Amino acid sequence: MLLLNFVGQQFFFRLDLTQEKRYTMSPATKQLLEKLPEPVTVTVYLDGDFPPAFRRLQQSVRETLNEMQVYGGSKLHYVFLDPSAATTEQDRNKTYQALFKKGLRPTNLAATENGKRVEKIIFPWATIAVGAKEKNVLLLRGNQAAPSDVRLNQSIEGLEYELANTIQELEPGRRKRIGVVDGHGELNNAEAGDLLGSLQERYDVYRVKLDVVPDLRALDAVIIARPTTPYTEPEKFKLDQFITNGGNALFFVDEMRVSLDSAARTGMLSFPYQLNLEDLLFKYGVRINPDLLLDLNSGVIPLVTGNVGDKPQVEPMPWQFYPLINQFSKHPITRNLDAVYTKFVSSIDTVKATGIRKTPLMFTSRYTRVLPSPVPINLNDARLEPDPKLYKQAFKPVGYLLEGQFKSLYANRAKPGTTQFQPATTPGAKPGKVLIVSDGDFVRSELDPKTGRPFRLGFDRLANTEFANRELVLNAVDYMLDETGLIAVRGKQITLRPLDKMKVAEQGRRWQALNIGAPLVLLGLFGLVRAWRRKRRYASF
Repeated sequence: MLLLNFVGQQFFFRLDLTQEKRYTMSPATKQLLEKLPEPVTVTVYLDGDFPPAFRRLQQSVRETLNEMQVYGGSKLHYVFLDPSAATTEQDRNKTYQALFKKGLRPTNLAATENGKRVEKIIFPWATIAVGAKEKNVLLLRGNQAAPSDVRLNQSIEGLEYELANTIQELEPGRRKRIGVVDGHGELNNAEAGDLLGSLQERYDVYRVKLDVVPDLRALDAVIIARPTTPYTEPEKFKLDQFITNGGNALFFVDEMRVSLDSAARTGMLSFPYQLNLEDLLFKYGVRINPDLLLDLNSGVIPLVTGNVGDKPQVEPMPWQFYPLINQFSKHPITRNLDAVYTKFVSSIDTVKATGIRKTPLMFTSRYTRVLPSPVPINLNDARLEPDPKLYKQAFKPVGYLLEGQFKSLYANRAKPGTTQFQPATTPGAKPGKVLIVSDGDFVRSELDPKTGRPFRLGFDRLANTEFANRELVLNAVDYMLDETGLIAVRGKQITLRPLDKMKVAEQGRRWQALNIGAPLVLLGLFGLVRAWRRKRRYASF
């Protein structure tokens, strides 16, 4: 025994006997925690008495932090607080107000316990402080359309990534550089306000004019956000050289031109944009089709339905041209993601591109309709009941991730505007990543009509709901620029193994009686056997 204790002190190891290795930290997380330059303090607002379903989330957060503390050592501290622990309602409200000011919003989460619906207002948040910097972490994520137990499980799967990624963001170090392309009618600073602000928390972000800069080599990624005018060949050449030399690019482009003002007045015909990017994307392996997708799972638009006195009565009406996307691949970018909001989105097909891995990231619902160009659009059509028989197509991809060594569109051709011949391959080029989403409005924030300031990306005023557009874009950028492999932790999977509720209801008392009675019976038998043996042994005396 002494020898085993000595060996255990000299060699540190931990065993995870679960099938999914749920208690095992990824190598990227271990490396991050073992090299913490400054102390990290994690404050979790999940203390208190919770129903069993919510207690699982609470316990999982504690277990994750315990495991992280093993590798972070004395530089990682955590504490659990109960926001409702105050003895008086006045003090409790003061605590709530302080949390509101910090940006922590409560959640009313429901679950079923013993056949009864249980509701609990909780603050599923943590704050992580590194030096003078602090950031909030939402611990309850997942798809809101999923059952509560599934959503809790999705949140538990993402705990390691959410905590480790926030610690990494707060650490000092070199920030990657992102260029947002300008000069072709792209989103302005107000429309892209939340996108730019969110990226600036993690990266250095610049506006880039392709006709001004000599090249894009100083950047790590570029974003093309809803262009409306064509790219020139020299500008496209700079994009192509950046991507084929290992750069990363995110394209959020509309294929079809739509004017809501015209559609509201007399209706309009939607024709394709001529952005001069089609051959570039085709060379990389995708084609955005000249069509528009309608989906029965859709957002809403405001329409005047009558008058109340002398004022028009406006009601939100379903608008099938605004698909709500809730079908995703199991890629780290989209795993356990909530629904995202799209407007006038087109289908995407893939074409042959040697050496390029193509991953479809998101799809429309099973009730989809495809309208090829030209597409008639009239807002008054929202008043009509859609015919389900027309929505026979399903799961049309509207977002793709391309990865690999991209071949240049200008290989074996002269550089635009010159006689300089381009080689067939680029020696020493690194693999790159390209994201294509066939909706330019995907990264456009709605503007507050009173202040003119942008709402959070993905927030819909009519539905009063925030969709996950912002999270998807940030995940995609993290995936492209993450050199540590931390983003792969989002692929962690924990299998739910729920009990059969019918059998629990039918056999619950039987198993309860067995669990309580069996140990008592065994203990009684042990006592009788022991007494009999003692009597037999000492009877001769």
